Amino acid sequence: MARSKGRSGGGRRSAGGGSSRRAAAEPVADEIEVVEEDGGMGIEDGIVAVTTILLLSAFLFIDYARGTYHGAGLLFKGAYEAPSDAGGGETPAAPADDEDAGE
Repeated sequence: MARSKGRSGGGRRSAGGGSSRRAAAEPVADEIEVVEEDGGMGIEDGIVAVTTILLLSAFLFIDYARGTYHGAGLLFKGAYEAPSDAGGGETPAAPADDEDAGE
């Protein structure tokens, strides 16, 4: 039966004395270059701003509708006015069209 390879490289060992690629890599410079980002709003900031504006305007529209038609809004509660002839009174007659009055 054949031997299976393990995850460590199949039993092969280096005869080089333990040198690796990391030791052969160039040393990292001590200087770090700081790069500043361009000014302005990114896409994430724009999405947050537009969503906030839409949510506030939706709240105001709903509150206005509730206050105008139902008298239950938070900000527009006083905007509700019941019809003045709520008792079912007669409506005033329309002004007569007097074509012959001028002759």
